[in-house]
Amino acid sequence: MMQHRFRALALLAVPASLFVAWNQAGLTTAAAWDGVIARASGGGHYDVGAVPPTVPAKFAFTALDKGNGEFHGRFHHKADVGGLNVEFHADVTCLAVDSANGRAWIGGVITENRSEHPGFQTAIHQPGQDIWFRVLDDGEGKGETDRTTFVGFRGGAGISTSAEYCAVKPWPADNARTWPVSGNVQVQP
Repeated sequence: MMQHRFRALALLAVPASLFVAWNQAGLTTAAAWDGVIARASGGGHYDVGAVPPTVPAKFAFTALDKGNGEFHGRFHHKADVGGLNVEFHADVTCLAVDSANGRAWIGGVITENRSEHPGFQTAIHQPGQDIWFRVLDDGEGKGETDRTTFVGFRGGAGISTSAEYCAVKPWPADNARTWPVSGNVQVQP
């Protein structure tokens, strides 16, 4: 009997946590969802790097494109680099979607930098600065794995702003510099 109560509580906790995240992102009102033409969301764990030692990381995001130049959502990425926390929170300022290939490019502005690692405490890593990443939704039940990148900053790949990143939509061949996600990514037109 006690085991069934814990399962019921767990089932309630997941939707409740999603509601809190969406509410914090301002996504629970009808106005936020009204007119949405594209969206991407997801989260999970991933390891940055092709060969050991890899860097364990996790992320979560929701991004909406209202089709009128207005974007809503938030994201965060967190990694452990050599025992030091690297963590960014951001508000979404752009979203580009290639629904035929399940790809999305998400850009934003840093709202919080909780990083301890000195390599992520420079001027380009501070609140108010642009930040971006990209994801791959490889579908449901195909045996394939969704993917994400870690975050990028001004000057990376010659890109200066999140808006430029979403406009250029870089995607190297063979999903280079994207990492398999243990979790889920959804990209929808």
